[in-house]
Amino acid sequence: MAEGSMRAPGPGARAGVRPGRDDPLDAPLRPERPRSPAAGGADPASAEREVLAYLPPRLRPALAALLPAGPADARWLEVRLRAGGPVGLVTDSGDLWVGAGGPRRLPEDAEVCTPEDVDRAVQAVTQASVYAWEEELAQAFCTLPGGHRAGLAGRARRRAGRLCGQKAFTSVNVRLARAVPGAADGVARALAGCDPAVPASVLLFGPPGSGKTTVLRDLLRQWSAGRPDLGLPPRRVGLVDERSEVAACADGRPQFDLGPRTDVLDGWPKAEGMLALIRAMGPQVVACDELGGPGDAAATAEAGRCGVAVVATAHAASVADLLRRPSLRAVLRTGVFGLAVRLGSDRRVAEVAQLAPAARRALARPPGRPPEGSAGGAAGRAPAPERGGGPWAWG
Repeated sequence: MAEGSMRAPGPGARAGVRPGRDDPLDAPLRPERPRSPAAGGADPASAEREVLAYLPPRLRPALAALLPAGPADARWLEVRLRAGGPVGLVTDSGDLWVGAGGPRRLPEDAEVCTPEDVDRAVQAVTQASVYAWEEELAQAFCTLPGGHRAGLAGRARRRAGRLCGQKAFTSVNVRLARAVPGAADGVARALAGCDPAVPASVLLFGPPGSGKTTVLRDLLRQWSAGRPDLGLPPRRVGLVDERSEVAACADGRPQFDLGPRTDVLDGWPKAEGMLALIRAMGPQVVACDELGGPGDAAATAEAGRCGVAVVATAHAASVADLLRRPSLRAVLRTGVFGLAVRLGSDRRVAEVAQLAPAARRALARPPGRPPEGSAGGAAGRAPAPERGGGPWAWG
């Protein structure tokens, strides 16, 4: 388990609250400390049982019939509820439609989710207090104990012209979090090709559902413990877990194995948390999920100036997409990241791009300033990713 964690005050602290036996929805009491598969849990459906408590009671029997009974059975990735639509499961073996007697091939044969089912799920996720979760609902998701994420879609609620939450919910999507030991092996092998004396900063990117958070979690575990077989020495790691999804802290303790040298700031904003870790915990590596917010670029640059490596994730389908997004381009312009890893389907490493010094200098130039020795042209424009040449070296 990780060395320790610090919890930020505020609404994020509610992520560890569980439904009780007196819950109006009669949801079962969850275990005091949820087990992850990496922690030695023998139940192959431990993650599925955790989220089952937050799903509508009427649908639980049909969903429980599809719980994996062994390692060869399909594991749940998402549970999708849409008012008036079929109940769906996304598994690591494909999509399933949920019927009263088992899986269905056609959506018209599946159990239909009613508006009341959606309301029940929303009430369970928000602990029957939608208004107490305004900040989370304005971002369209809530984090559940165990690191699971409940996405919620409904009508916008506004106050003084600003989005302050949601109402009239129509859809719920619960994404399951689980430890997958070995998920980051491909990234660890890429790191083995870098200078072992200096930790490399790594940006993991890919489309939604590509397993970025899962790979990040396992990479921190491997880096914290070290990989002697790959020549990767152990490092002191600091994690800023803004959404409580990576470590899934409960009662101040991470529920996922992040290695023996990892400290966690739980619920902290990324930019503030990165700087706090550097000041307080002396990490060699700082990590966070989903870069791209205000202040992230400045915090990343400061970490680099302090000699601390940064490991983070970002939403993008390609390196070119990274450069097109202004917020991520600002992060790349810091010159901190030396390795960009694109994840494909099922957490697989699709491509590894090493940002060579020439590309770092190009990204670091202020817009409008031409490269040294040039007569003009595409001033300040970052070089395009190339395969087999140019400042981007592809592995």
